[in-house]
Amino acid sequence: VPKVPYQETITKTASAQYRHKKQTGGAGQFAEVHLRVEPLPGGGYEFASEVFGGAISSSFYPSIEKGIKSVLENGVIAGYPVVDVKAIVYDGKEHPVDSKDIAFQTAGREVFKLAFKAANPVLLEPIYIVEVTVPDEYMGDVMSDFNTRRGRVLGMEQKNNRTVVRATVPLAEIMRYSTDLRSMTQGRGVYTIEFDHYEPVPAHVAADIIAQHKEEASED
Repeated sequence: VPKVPYQETITKTASAQYRHKKQTGGAGQFAEVHLRVEPLPGGGYEFASEVFGGAISSSFYPSIEKGIKSVLENGVIAGYPVVDVKAIVYDGKEHPVDSKDIAFQTAGREVFKLAFKAANPVLLEPIYIVEVTVPDEYMGDVMSDFNTRRGRVLGMEQKNNRTVVRATVPLAEIMRYSTDLRSMTQGRGVYTIEFDHYEPVPAHVAADIIAQHKEEASED
């Protein structure tokens, strides 16, 4: 089954702190990062710093961002790409000897996950506009079928004994639509689909997707 390209984002501002400390033999690792995440609708991803007084050397900012970027692709809650988030480092600590690139990468990665989880994360799903043309007698079936697919009917019109129904439907609900429409209309219905926008997945549906991700992750 092809996977639905869900996305992950946040719905409020939240902050977190993470200290990475590791001592192995003579060499140690140390990094502490305080991070705030803010929703950035339609803005993709942005990174910024509000650190004053050199609490973290600016030479470590790329390391922190590298850690954050390693999370963006694989997500935090369900394994899907993170979008529309601004990450702001506002404080932290470093050690004159033990602070190094890898330590700040780790701290950046972990603090981003913590802040993201605290910011009311949601899953977004692609919504498509579906236009179905069917003989009039099948119109009722097509309309009630859209209701079972979390569809919203936008409008309908008559065209020479046929009805054209337009609706928005989540992609997740129309993966097998060609087969279903064929059996619903005895092969006499045709349809087109076109991507329209992303919107939050309803909580009960999202819970299933997240649970499935956790199950798959624990199997790996």
